[in-house]
Amino acid sequence: MASLSYLWKNRIQYPITSIQFYRVWAKRLLTLRDLLKRNRRRRKLIRKGSIIDPTAEIGEILIGGKKKNLHVGAFSFLGKVSIMLHEKVVIGENVCINDGVQILTASHDVSDPLWPSIKKPVVIDDFVWIATDAMILPGVHIGRGAVVGAGAVVSKDVAPYEIITGNPAKPITKKRTTEFRYNPCEFLAANRAWLIG
Repeated sequence: MASLSYLWKNRIQYPITSIQFYRVWAKRLLTLRDLLKRNRRRRKLIRKGSIIDPTAEIGEILIGGKKKNLHVGAFSFLGKVSIMLHEKVVIGENVCINDGVQILTASHDVSDPLWPSIKKPVVIDDFVWIATDAMILPGVHIGRGAVVGAGAVVSKDVAPYEIITGNPAKPITKKRTTEFRYNPCEFLAANRAWLIG
């Protein structure tokens, strides 16, 4: 949601004579630097071939491989994430990927004496939440609304609305709701200053 044009078009407006007007503009000015940094990161990745929706938020990510292999949907948030783009990584809409997460798309065949590289895409569907320090291994598909717990190591597909934890990651009995009405980008202070006040 960091696109300046989006925020300007959807900004909350107060009369210039009100105290709220000055409070909102003070918040906007205080958070402007972070907002501009996220915009620069997104534009830089797009110039290098990534497909990133203008409403997605890109934190301090570390990317290896071909930038054209990255696709990020609307209103998705990526924190301080490490993504190795040897193959495609497709991130849906309204996805929240917290700090410390690693997404890998390549490994090696340890059963082959030549130790060849194995590359597989990673797909993360809409409304997925990947918590701090989780690791997503090559070839994983995480279904809509699933939750990957903090520190989990995911080597197999995750069913929609499933909650998985541990190393190796396994499902727990609790399921996530199937109805969503949130936008992970709204929680960022810079966006709140523009949209909520």
